[in-house]
Amino acid sequence: MIHTQKIRELHLPHATSESRLPFISAASGLVQVNNLLYVVADDEHHLGVFAAGHVGPGELVRLFEGTLPDKYKKRKVQKPDLETLLLLPTFAGFPHGALLAMGSGSKANRDAGVLLGLDTLGNVNLAPRLFDLSLLYDALRGEVDGLNIEGAAIADGKLLLLQPGNKGAVNALIACELEPFIADLAANIAPRLRVPPVVRAVALGDIDGVPLCFTDAATLPDGNLLFTAVAENTKNSFDDGACNGSAIGIVDANGNLKAIERLDQPYKVEGVAATMHADEINVLLVTDADDVSKAAWLLSAVLNKNE
Repeated sequence: MIHTQKIRELHLPHATSESRLPFISAASGLVQVNNLLYVVADDEHHLGVFAAGHVGPGELVRLFEGTLPDKYKKRKVQKPDLETLLLLPTFAGFPHGALLAMGSGSKANRDAGVLLGLDTLGNVNLAPRLFDLSLLYDALRGEVDGLNIEGAAIADGKLLLLQPGNKGAVNALIACELEPFIADLAANIAPRLRVPPVVRAVALGDIDGVPLCFTDAATLPDGNLLFTAVAENTKNSFDDGACNGSAIGIVDANGNLKAIERLDQPYKVEGVAATMHADEINVLLVTDADDVSKAAWLLSAVLNKNE
């Protein structure tokens, strides 16, 4: 098993609404840029920003206008369900790269994307730019059942999207052409596919009979993806279920599984960032508490890439 260590809870300087508590609870994606940790949550209109190596409250960057309902069921229906946070390379209009938060596409109101430009230090320095991802997602809905994009990465000139399996389905790695996708973002138009995506099924096994399903990924220097997966006892992409545990694995850009190992604690891990140091992969993870009264955790783990 992979040993995990708690680093900190994801506390904020203030709550995002009067009845919420001052922390991120449902962390769903993680990107590290220099010493900044960006955390997206699937039930918020904000992005969390935390300083690596510090345990003080983070900051909030607003992504959408307005407020979400405080009642759980109403909030679940109306939330943008941002499950993916992706670091984009330098492109026209964004000389230092950008962050892209993406809705899951599991419902029609979850087809939004938000683009945030970065400065030389990795700080957000441009107002959020909203994108309609429905053209992209409608094309993907013709390729996979129950679309629910949980993560994304860039490798081998492709935008790789992670589709979890849940019960009765299979995980998939969806490869889309990266260059036209970024060109659409640069032109401030809704991204769309010019050629059909390549969809590859990826079997990840299970924990106590509950299938492991993709939740996020980070690209390693060799082009492979370090991914996280959760065994959540649910039959669909909308309802939550009991978490039997999580795993970390490595898959190549063609969907070939290289390794997978379970975590030592039954966290529901939804976001991952990774850096290489010699033969070690230093991994940061964020969790979804599945309980608005509890804060999400930032965890760490160390993997040996030769094992």
